[in-house]
Amino acid sequence: MSNNHSKDNPSENSNENSSERLPFRIGHGYDVHRFGDGDCIIIGGEKIKHHSGFIAHSDGDVLLHALCDALLGAIGEGDIGRHFPDDDSTYENIDSSILLRQTYQRVTERGYSVANLDCTIIAQTPKMSPHINAMRKNIADVLGVSSTQVNVKATTTETLGFAGREEGIAAYAVVMLYIMTD
Repeated sequence: MSNNHSKDNPSENSNENSSERLPFRIGHGYDVHRFGDGDCIIIGGEKIKHHSGFIAHSDGDVLLHALCDALLGAIGEGDIGRHFPDDDSTYENIDSSILLRQTYQRVTERGYSVANLDCTIIAQTPKMSPHINAMRKNIADVLGVSSTQVNVKATTTETLGFAGREEGIAAYAVVMLYIMTD
């Protein structure tokens, strides 16, 4: 593949402005939220009982936020904060599935679709395994893909770090996109 795009002009590097589009794109995302007041958290679109809530501008869904970042990264569109800034009251307490849906619309407008995605939740508590299948279904439903294209897993940090001290929860997401054909 030729690389005749200017390194100094980001708009020239955009596949949107190029007749040469990559058949696959990969993105990686990460998010973290600190615990605060509350009695539940939302992860992967699932409301989960917990001794704390998240401190966040939106609903604080770290998994969907990491996924938004991965999708935006795959198409070279920055991160969730660029598109849904936390100083904009429009997004205060917003359901993160709305953010994911709007993010994925950007992806499809650029001619791409999800091949698969793989997510990891890092949390000491609460236990995530009872909620994983529902999270997979929620994500698949928002993106309009099969749940077989969505993987969600969780791990603890064996009481190490902020997650191990139960100060908050983090999530990673990796997504592979493929170019849609007419």
